[in-house]
Amino acid sequence: MDGAPPAARPAGLSAYVAASQALGLALLGAAGAWLGRYRGGVAWHGPLQLNAHPLCMLLGMVFLQGDALLVYRVFRREAKRSTKTLHALLHGLALAVALVGVVAVFEVHGAKGIPHMYSLHSWCGMAAFVLYLLQWLLGCGFFLLPSASSSLRRQYKPHHVFFGVALFALSIAVCLLGITEMLLFNIRDSYSRFVPEGVLANTLGVLLVAFGLVVGYVLTRDDWKRPPLAEELALSMDFKTLTEGESPSGGSQ
Repeated sequence: MDGAPPAARPAGLSAYVAASQALGLALLGAAGAWLGRYRGGVAWHGPLQLNAHPLCMLLGMVFLQGDALLVYRVFRREAKRSTKTLHALLHGLALAVALVGVVAVFEVHGAKGIPHMYSLHSWCGMAAFVLYLLQWLLGCGFFLLPSASSSLRRQYKPHHVFFGVALFALSIAVCLLGITEMLLFNIRDSYSRFVPEGVLANTLGVLLVAFGLVVGYVLTRDDWKRPPLAEELALSMDFKTLTEGESPSGGSQ
């Protein structure tokens, strides 16, 4: 009905969103503690530059990407255009932070004469980054910029949603591969003895999985999807009337 109050936030949604943020901050804290306590910290020049890579990838490809995916669940009553813009900006920020991490590892490998792109972690990681960039560009082109028709947007939207969730899951898997690779490079001989560094890094991996599961649960609950606002429903009906010859009050037949 016109003038009806907006629907209340679904029960449990706020708790799960809060849990996701707590887990995200915890995994960033665990990463900082690991790199600071056992790997000497982070710097842009010198041997510590390599440590910028895992920190940037966790911040960009996991935490910020996860928050960008949650935008449509959290901001349920704001204008669709504003929500789209925030969604795109968070993804763009995630890409920028991840790019810093990519540059860091390539510069360190080049300076030390280490071969590039030889491990499974690097293959999957580069695939995730390139596909994420492509997903962002296509998303901006179809949904943010006035360059695509409504019919094209509707056709592309299921693919955009699927690849968004798939790339988030792939990013977490790549980070888990990277944690294991880093541990095997640095504490291969003592890792099996439950040394503190190994336990802390494993805890970081568990937090990564937990963050992904909570975000994934929020995204896959159909009753937690953002409901269309009144003006969005009106625009949808107008478009349907123009394209299919239907009247807003009834079917076409």
